[in-house]
Amino acid sequence: MAEPLFEQLQKLRDEFTGHPPVHKWNPELCGDMDLVICRDGRWVHEGTEIQRQALVRLFASILRREGDDYFLVTPVEKWRIHVEDAPFLVTQVAKGDRDGASLLLFTTNTGDVVSLTRDTGWSLRPFGEPPQPVPYIEIRDDLWARVSREVYYQLVGWATEGTGTGGATAGSAEIDIVSDGANFPLGSY
Repeated sequence: MAEPLFEQLQKLRDEFTGHPPVHKWNPELCGDMDLVICRDGRWVHEGTEIQRQALVRLFASILRREGDDYFLVTPVEKWRIHVEDAPFLVTQVAKGDRDGASLLLFTTNTGDVVSLTRDTGWSLRPFGEPPQPVPYIEIRDDLWARVSREVYYQLVGWATEGTGTGGATAGSAEIDIVSDGANFPLGSY
């Protein structure tokens, strides 16, 4: 029998050995690279989408954010790139239990698996036309992922009436998701 998705993702997350220590590398800026991380999750270099997922994952592993700028950093090079929205896109979510509490695990388009815990960054930000509040989750070191529409609708199915922390407007009610014993705003209706 195949393992449920939650157990598979938990195993991947636990076996992960980590990203390179880009926060310790401080080479001089080499310049701007014609690399764009599109709002739909595609990585485009000099006008051509990077098709090799292994290369996208390699670049994602050396990505660093400084203020509003994003860089690919190695011990000897630092290249500024352009990010249209967030560098990552959440493409999958799984729900399970840890120590008797519900826990959500999110997977990005670059293979990162992140637990939504009390210590994980989570926010609603405007996205789209017209702008609507959409959830974003911190993947690591101020690098964020936007929750895809498919995952958002899955989360709506798990949502509960909110606690009032997400800023619902008058005449609307807030909904939350619960993970690691904490409520996280999902939006309002």
